[in-house]
Amino acid sequence: MRIVVHGIVQGVGFRPTVHRIATSMGLRGFVLNNGSNVVIVVDRQAEEFVQRLKAELPPLARLDSVEITPSEDTIGADFRIVASKAGQKGVGIPNDVAVCDDCLKEMFDLSARRYLYPFTNCTNCGARFTVIDDLPYDREKTSMRDFPMDPECRNEYADPAARRFHHQTISCPHCGPSFYLLDGKGMPRGSEDPIKDFAGLLHRGYIGVAKSWGGMHICATLPTLPRLREWYHRREKPFAIMVRDLEAVRRYATPTELEERLLTSSHRPVVLVRKREGEVGEQISPGLSTIGLFLPYTGMHHLLFHHLQDDALVMTSANVPGEPMVLRDMDALELGAEAYLMHDREIINRCDDSVLRTYKEHTYFIRRSRGHIPSSMSISLKGQAIGLGAQENLCGSITKDGQMFTTQYIGDGDSLGVIDYLEASINHFRTLLGVDHLQAVAVDLHPGYSNRRLGVRIAHRERATLVEVQHHWAHAAALMLESGEEEMVALTLDGTGYGADGQAWGGEVLRADLSSYDRVAHIQPIPLLGGEKAVRDPRRLVFAMDELAGRPGGYFGDAEAAVLRKILPASPTTTGFGRLLDALSCHFEVCQKRTYDGEPAMKLEAVLEKGTVLPGLKAVRRNGTVLTIPMFQDLREMRGSREDLALTYVSATLESLVEAAADEAEKSGLDAVGLTGGVSYNGVISSLTERMVEARGLRFICPDRLPNGDGGISSGQCAIALKRVA
Repeated sequence: MRIVVHGIVQGVGFRPTVHRIATSMGLRGFVLNNGSNVVIVVDRQAEEFVQRLKAELPPLARLDSVEITPSEDTIGADFRIVASKAGQKGVGIPNDVAVCDDCLKEMFDLSARRYLYPFTNCTNCGARFTVIDDLPYDREKTSMRDFPMDPECRNEYADPAARRFHHQTISCPHCGPSFYLLDGKGMPRGSEDPIKDFAGLLHRGYIGVAKSWGGMHICATLPTLPRLREWYHRREKPFAIMVRDLEAVRRYATPTELEERLLTSSHRPVVLVRKREGEVGEQISPGLSTIGLFLPYTGMHHLLFHHLQDDALVMTSANVPGEPMVLRDMDALELGAEAYLMHDREIINRCDDSVLRTYKEHTYFIRRSRGHIPSSMSISLKGQAIGLGAQENLCGSITKDGQMFTTQYIGDGDSLGVIDYLEASINHFRTLLGVDHLQAVAVDLHPGYSNRRLGVRIAHRERATLVEVQHHWAHAAALMLESGEEEMVALTLDGTGYGADGQAWGGEVLRADLSSYDRVAHIQPIPLLGGEKAVRDPRRLVFAMDELAGRPGGYFGDAEAAVLRKILPASPTTTGFGRLLDALSCHFEVCQKRTYDGEPAMKLEAVLEKGTVLPGLKAVRRNGTVLTIPMFQDLREMRGSREDLALTYVSATLESLVEAAADEAEKSGLDAVGLTGGVSYNGVISSLTERMVEARGLRFICPDRLPNGDGGISSGQCAIALKRVA
């Protein structure tokens, strides 16, 4: 009988498991990688064999489908693992997975030949996506092709009883990759133990760069953090911190049970956890209530902490601001660090750390990348299409055979380097999936986005349909995809997205399916005085709101105020909920100057968490417009702490939006209201919205698999484009 298995079945010890089970059952036949699937031929007992296989799957494997048919294949006298074939394409490899406990035990065993060897891994752990060129997953199609196995590794590879039987990235100190240490000028530092010496330099206050599996990190100890901020020109933006273990996590933060499970999972994401009060936490994430923590996931990380006295390190992506994370030594040297810990294994697929936070039992992905890519989502639409996202937090999406795949996190599209990276990632996924032609290419409606030009070029080259998708419709579509809803009323709340009227939207209530959408309600437009300048300087938002309300604005001298009044009538406008939060943050003196994307609104969350909703403030809704500017002036007349006043204003605005959404849902015969967009990362806003939706007797739907923010845009675009050409 011929058994064809689809799922995560390559690079996970699947064929060795098949071999072990078949041999124990006395079966004859063979197993081989066949592109993205695995083919097994057995002489008898196929059903019993499959049942055992399902019960004894390797930890990283996943079965999506199993087909059993009669076979005319020739078999020998025993059961064998035979050479791979190209077969049918389709991603069947796992994500990069943190080093497992067995390998860690081996690494720190004085008697083991892999003692303190940083590239120790096995069929249950290690780099996968970041080292693979193509399928089937064999050594010659990975960056390990440059490192031939020595006799001892070869024996392990060929031994059915060994933990690394047919493990494609097997290596040891004698035959595998190795680390080396460079000084600030790129010259080799003589070192017999580069990781130990690098740890020593960090402890002495050096700012370093360390090469990992899917990219590089800028590294420093926490006492070095003030100098790092000056050196990296990042005075306010929070840093991700890698900590030694879960005990260290609890010293810096107060994680929930779910957050601890996520931190210790094999994915090893950066998790935003409530930080403990104190100077150290404030240095790491100034003005925020959370801190981004993650645990070691490579052998090198564990060895760093083995040699360090410190229990925490700054570990942030190593890149020139605005550019993708660096991969090569020569590019890393441009950063101007003081020490470089490099290795000689090529990074084939760049992959930033995943970043997430939790809301109750939901996972809100900020970046869905290392440890979570590649993965797929079943959709009801067939065909082949790509979505290219918006402008910020870019990732791409690709569909094939009713499955949607998203690329790793790409970055912000202001840089040509980022757009090149997006195109390369899309092309790599197309190679893995075997997507040789496209029916549709989806882009954002904004005419000035750089990835739009990429989409036009791809569509023209492949004679595919170019589909323009409004930003917030794509947000709603992504939420529909993962929740399984065919139609939805959703609050799509973010900072900015190009609207159908040419203005900036962002505080929207939409009723949508994959064919069309209706704009049910939105926040009152606010002039953006000076366009993008108003985004960077929230004082201009407050000034504009005061002017529209007939109240003299502050913050600016007479001459500058006169200029702003002059340009106000012709200024573009925004309905962005994020801009409303920026204005509140400025008004209450939480943050009056933005130094990084989202800073005023993010810092306001810490204020909202301490507030209580006061009675008496109501947002009037007129012809679908929630009148937030008059309410802002009413707020000025109220008494209360800034925490209470800010929360009261946000609550009143949300209440009016939810009322509009609930009315529309009931009118349309729908039983749920969704919440998505970058603003929904705010836990206070998610909680208020959920409470208001459920008070109307409706279900509350929020993201759990795709990013709430613009990282989810490409998925919604892709589905809408496929629906258009179906």
